[in-house]
Amino acid sequence: MAVGTAVIGSLQFGYNTGVINAPQSIIESFYNETWTSRFSEPIPQTTLTALWSLSVAIFSVGGMFGSFSVGLFVNRFGRRNSMLMSNVLAFIAAAFMGFSKLAASWEMLIIGRFIVGLYSGLSTGFVPMYVEEISPTSLRGALGTLHQLGVVIGILMAQSEKRRCVTASFDVTRLPVLVKLRGTDEVNEDMQEMKEESQKMMRETKVTILELFRSPAYQQPIFVAIMMQLSQQLSGINAVFYYSTGIFEKAGVSQPVYATIGAGAVNTAFTVVSDQLRWMSYVSIVAVFSFVAFFEIGPGPIPWFIVAELFSQGPRPAAIAVAGFSNWSANFLVGMGFPYVEQLCGPYVFVIFTVLLLGFFVFTYFKVPETRGRTFDEIAAGFRQSAGRGSDKYSAAEEFNTLRGENLDL
Repeated sequence: MAVGTAVIGSLQFGYNTGVINAPQSIIESFYNETWTSRFSEPIPQTTLTALWSLSVAIFSVGGMFGSFSVGLFVNRFGRRNSMLMSNVLAFIAAAFMGFSKLAASWEMLIIGRFIVGLYSGLSTGFVPMYVEEISPTSLRGALGTLHQLGVVIGILMAQSEKRRCVTASFDVTRLPVLVKLRGTDEVNEDMQEMKEESQKMMRETKVTILELFRSPAYQQPIFVAIMMQLSQQLSGINAVFYYSTGIFEKAGVSQPVYATIGAGAVNTAFTVVSDQLRWMSYVSIVAVFSFVAFFEIGPGPIPWFIVAELFSQGPRPAAIAVAGFSNWSANFLVGMGFPYVEQLCGPYVFVIFTVLLLGFFVFTYFKVPETRGRTFDEIAAGFRQSAGRGSDKYSAAEEFNTLRGENLDL
């Protein structure tokens, strides 16, 4: 129940990612009408392309600001309160976008997209962090994917139409809360694990973003976290969800909106578990569907929750802020640049994403650790092993102290 409620924020993120796609022609007509009424002439095609790209990409700019603010909110207000407070932004964004037509202002639509991006950037930090912290170790991966499930269900809807209980002072009064979360009275093992984590947290200080990059104990995990976020966005997935209607139109599909909805349906299903020949247009649909399906098996859900598994409570808010900022920055580059790159490269535009994906595949195979069923200490030990000689200048005691927050370099 707690996880299901939290991922409503993920659903809104997904909805606002996909909602801009299918009504592209309607929005462009609105821009043209508004421009004509103001300047008594049709909008130039270059200006229309720029405004449309801005409408798509401004969502990511808001996301960048939001994701970078995650640490400020959760450290000051806590996970749950931060999620509640951010909902105000969703209402403000809805008001701007909802009244843009009445006010004959495309500026209001773009501002609304920015504000809802700000909300989504916060949500993509709050939700995975909260879900990871209230989940038992054995279910961490399964429950972690619910964030991405919420995202893809939100996309489909748009196209169709470690534990909060742990605090710096361990308290047995948390027992009823834990029983309620787990749905069983057999929580002794979880209680012991939480007690041990609480004792570690008492020795752990908050870590700043600068310290993440200066401390040798955090450099490899933060690099992995950033690369995982980049692999998600530079796969080209949002090029599909932002621009798939136009892609299918150029492929000769007679009803591109239905193909776009189908891409969203494949997206959801797999999270839970051309010009010359007419038939080539349907091959393009199958190719896009397959791309979406395989994306949702790995690059879709994993980058969001693996960050929380790579870092303990002290550095976690700062790490999630950095990873989220990386994700939204890449999202912005794809959203803003794809129409222009498509004009330049034509049907070969996805070759660029293919090359990038091959690089990310190699990186993931050699550098990303397996986190399933492993504690933070075990994951940290794995990083020390893989670092090899590069970590020889730091003793085991020094590295352990750094992991606890006693940064020796600062």
